[in-house]
Amino acid sequence: MIMDLPSVTDFSFQEKSVLLRGDLDVPLKNGKVEENSRLKECLPTIQYLLDNDAKVVLIGHLGRPEGKVVEELRLKPVAQKLDELLNSKIKDQKSKTSIRQAQDRQIKIKNFEGYQIAENLILLENLRFDPGEEANDSGFAKELADLGDFFVNEAFATSHRLHASIVGIPKLLAHAAGFHFTQEVENLSKVLENPKRPLVFVIGGAKPETKLPLVVDFAKKADWILIGGTLSQNSKPAVAFDAIKSILFAGLTSDGFDINEESIKKFTDIIKTAGTIVWNGPMGKYEEEKYEIGTRKIVEAIAENQGFSVVGGGDTIAALTKFNLIDKMDYVSTGGGAMLEFLAQGTLPGIEALK
Repeated sequence: MIMDLPSVTDFSFQEKSVLLRGDLDVPLKNGKVEENSRLKECLPTIQYLLDNDAKVVLIGHLGRPEGKVVEELRLKPVAQKLDELLNSKIKDQKSKTSIRQAQDRQIKIKNFEGYQIAENLILLENLRFDPGEEANDSGFAKELADLGDFFVNEAFATSHRLHASIVGIPKLLAHAAGFHFTQEVENLSKVLENPKRPLVFVIGGAKPETKLPLVVDFAKKADWILIGGTLSQNSKPAVAFDAIKSILFAGLTSDGFDINEESIKKFTDIIKTAGTIVWNGPMGKYEEEKYEIGTRKIVEAIAENQGFSVVGGGDTIAALTKFNLIDKMDYVSTGGGAMLEFLAQGTLPGIEALK
């Protein structure tokens, strides 16, 4: 599957402008980036492009401003964090690129505001401030495409969206997948292409309207699908799950904030036998100690399993971090919804746009 995707290593970028769609949707606290793993995933591609004399125009979104300018969702804190992450690396390599403080380098190019992070690296302001981004407006895509000679997608976590910066720009520019994007597709493909069995999906958290419709697709591939969290309260959706024997809905504690002991035992017994495990979403309100046991026991069972484990989603990663077990997972995807949709459909709109 990955052979169909062009790579950044396929092109010469010397003195060319590259529109790089990054995954910039990071949590903020008091005007600063609280957790920067998504930004770090972009760094190898940014560095490769700069090292190959490209002029990089980094684009992305933050939060859900719904087509309006929301001051708290400006990308200035992201520019500052990228400046910090790249500063020592570029200095150490004695690159031609000279770093400047992003907070002092607000700029405007054509119709877009932005931040100059380095001589050859500009970050455009939040794309979702313009309604054309989420509407996949062809005019907005063209305005963006006019800023570059090439397009590189490094935003796997947003590539299940039919947005202008994901599917519109590739129609107008030569394009490629970034290093992390390629890594996501390669690792998630291992779940779909001859996985070691039993293949077990553990699905929790919220968003029943998004996740439950995918369960039928998972059931065609998996030996077991174990469902907990808020999804357990929605165990009788329109689709007749009862007829699918591989789907197990957890019973909940009396307060409904965790899965019960019987389900913990059932789920962990199945996980112990798994050859491949996919996990997305906690089993309950794990942030509070009195409701953490279901999620913790599931995490520990996955960590102890000797099979191939793939996990993804913000709450999933937060739970793994809380229990200090993130290093025990074989692959941690930056995508939540994108990971699940890829595993259900075998592709994403953003992948198709790069073919």
